[in-house]
Amino acid sequence: MKVTPLAIPEVLLIEPDVFGDARGFFFECFSLEKYRDGAKITETFVQDNVSRSARGTLRGLHYQAPPFAQGKLVQALEGRVFDVAVDIRSGSPTFGRSVSVELSDENHHQLWIPRGFAHGFLTLSETALFAYKCTNVYSPEHDRGVLWSDPDIDASGIVWLKIEGMTEYLLSEKDKKQKLLKEIERDFVY
Repeated sequence: MKVTPLAIPEVLLIEPDVFGDARGFFFECFSLEKYRDGAKITETFVQDNVSRSARGTLRGLHYQAPPFAQGKLVQALEGRVFDVAVDIRSGSPTFGRSVSVELSDENHHQLWIPRGFAHGFLTLSETALFAYKCTNVYSPEHDRGVLWSDPDIDASGIVWLKIEGMTEYLLSEKDKKQKLLKEIERDFVY
């Protein structure tokens, strides 16, 4: 597998080795030893989640506060998404910056998002089946978020992709009302 640190080096793009032929393909989407040795991910995964989203759905930017903070290994099992991670660690030289990649069932790429980052994605295909491998269980009392359109992220806002034929993204009521970056509690310290 190939592991590439992104512009925020703690966030990793992982490209598994994919073996394909006329019948289809095979790849390991997780192996404790390979991810520990190759990607230096030493945390224990305790919960797997899957979501299905329609084209134009924007989910995020989500995170959980300590002691239920989560690292996430994410991938698109079906379809295509524009995936984003935002550094929310106080004192970090990259605080408020984001990194983004396209994850799809064609490229099989994964993104490792450690604790201290908010995460979101935009569905680019008609539907997307999205998998999250998490290092902590979900806790509703610790569920937090940053407004997806916060202009302070990256000093001018995340450049979300346009969806042809749509004038606005499909958002949950919760995601329409998330806090701005400057309003969130400083739960994570660099």
